[in-house]
Amino acid sequence: MNQCDLIVIGGGPAGAAAAIVAARAGVRVVLFEKGPHGRDKVCGDGLTPRAVAALEELKIDLSPAHRIDGLRMIAGKKTRELAWPTTDRFPNHGAVWPRHRFDTHLIDVAIESGADVHFECEALPELEGDRVVGVRAGGESWRAPLTVLAAGAQGAAAKLLGAERDPNEPFGLAIRAYAPTPRHAERHLEACLSLRDEHGTPVPGYGWMFPAGDGTVNIGVGALSTMKGFKKLNLNTLLDQYAAIVREPWGLGGYLDKPRAWRLPMSCVRRSGPGWLAVGDAAGFVNPMNGEGIDYGLESGMLAVEQFLANPATAPAVYDQLVGERFDSFLRTGRRFSFLIGHPWLLKPGLRIAVGTQAAADITLAVMGNLVDSRTPGAAGTVLKVADGALRLADPLLRRTRAAA
Repeated sequence: MNQCDLIVIGGGPAGAAAAIVAARAGVRVVLFEKGPHGRDKVCGDGLTPRAVAALEELKIDLSPAHRIDGLRMIAGKKTRELAWPTTDRFPNHGAVWPRHRFDTHLIDVAIESGADVHFECEALPELEGDRVVGVRAGGESWRAPLTVLAAGAQGAAAKLLGAERDPNEPFGLAIRAYAPTPRHAERHLEACLSLRDEHGTPVPGYGWMFPAGDGTVNIGVGALSTMKGFKKLNLNTLLDQYAAIVREPWGLGGYLDKPRAWRLPMSCVRRSGPGWLAVGDAAGFVNPMNGEGIDYGLESGMLAVEQFLANPATAPAVYDQLVGERFDSFLRTGRRFSFLIGHPWLLKPGLRIAVGTQAAADITLAVMGNLVDSRTPGAAGTVLKVADGALRLADPLLRRTRAAA
């Protein structure tokens, strides 16, 4: 039996952030990643200003990433190009950093900081009663006072602990590819909010062009499970339709790789228990309005270890409370809103409102940039509070009348 102070299951941004903070504090942390060193993760590759703030707190060198200064939103014939706002919490820029390079960079920082990282090694929690006492990995047992689950929502470890997606809540599907473009060094992300499937049904989701600064763009589309006909939605067809729209203005070449799809968890039945807690995607921390969760993963990973350093025994419960206070209201509102825009007759006017005025577009920008949470001041924060209350009252009706999947 091997003994350590902290175990992390999963080497993505959330797990790496936890390992970095722990190792720098002198904690004996062991991280298990079932993939090889340098493994890829299917993603849009965009880093919001919130993610950049978290990376700066971790003292991560962002020079390998392509800087992004704002977002171009397209809804029908309306286009608005907005700069990321300057706030006292987040910088006024984001980035694009392809995940196979980004994740590798973070895990290398964790190793340099002193974390013991095991690649190509799947770890499963070991329990004594209802308490997680460690993991079984590589034919060996490892024991620690706390295990951090950072392996996503669909894996065997999550199922063992009950940290699974709530089947009554919406989720997302997305697909992405890389393609060459002469506009690869642009400093704005582009999001087309008015997608339609091959049958002409409006899609609650968006198409994106995220320039990577390396000669390519990450092109992709995503959709919410609340849309009419979701079960029949062909993501490859939707991506091809979107590529046809942007091919000429972006000088887009053919896909450099086979488009890859993934599921976006947006809820979690259980995110903590005796001896363990979940961070990032494993805790359902994905914005239902944009499918982004890297920033939440980084923040939750850091917060988890901060509570461990304060008191390992109370860390799961205190972490759950604090992370809930920070994220739950916004994410809950987003899930309820996804039921609303799942109705085609509500989606179109909603998009007109979202970009119709400068004030509305600024709020949409804050939502798309994950800049809104329970601590957000000003108009965006006020709108969140009002929307949370209104959608709470409307929630039963929204669920009963949801568009047929």
